[in-house]
Amino acid sequence: MIIKNNILVEDGWRVLRFNEQDTAETISVPEGKVIVPLKVWQAQRGQLLTRQQQGEVGVWFASDERPEDIKQDVQNFPVIAVDFPVFSDGRGYSIAYNLRARLGFSGELRAIGDVLRDQLFYMHRVGFNAFAPRPDRDIHEALKGFQDFSEVYQSSIDQKLPLFKRAHRKGGISNATVGGRNR
Repeated sequence: MIIKNNILVEDGWRVLRFNEQDTAETISVPEGKVIVPLKVWQAQRGQLLTRQQQGEVGVWFASDERPEDIKQDVQNFPVIAVDFPVFSDGRGYSIAYNLRARLGFSGELRAIGDVLRDQLFYMHRVGFNAFAPRPDRDIHEALKGFQDFSEVYQSSIDQKLPLFKRAHRKGGISNATVGGRNR
């Protein structure tokens, strides 16, 4: 099970991980729906392209990889995942934001790895819409993470305007007037 669009759904995808003896060129990509590491996509793109076009191959990024590396293929992936090797590694947030804001990816963007309830609200804000929480955590409890906050202050993928531009002031004071002077 994973969380997708704030509900629990069956996960039809398999995440391919390297073993010690594997290389990007030699690892065997199993049949069915599989999310491959970026390095595997780059090394085996020719063999995987047809499967990608059929909606059977996605790609996942390690936290030190750049989404620009798949710029030419980004819109053809049914799913892109970002791996969080440890919960304190925040580079995946930037990868997600760049996939959505700069590369225009509109498909399933999944957080994998060390994904915890406390992160889901913020991950959603930067563009993730699917989450595979750690197996040792209660996925039903993780769902509650989306309701941890009732309002957001900053702009992001999910809210284009910051709170100060959305707030309606009483007394006729506008956002552009401070202390009787226009900004």
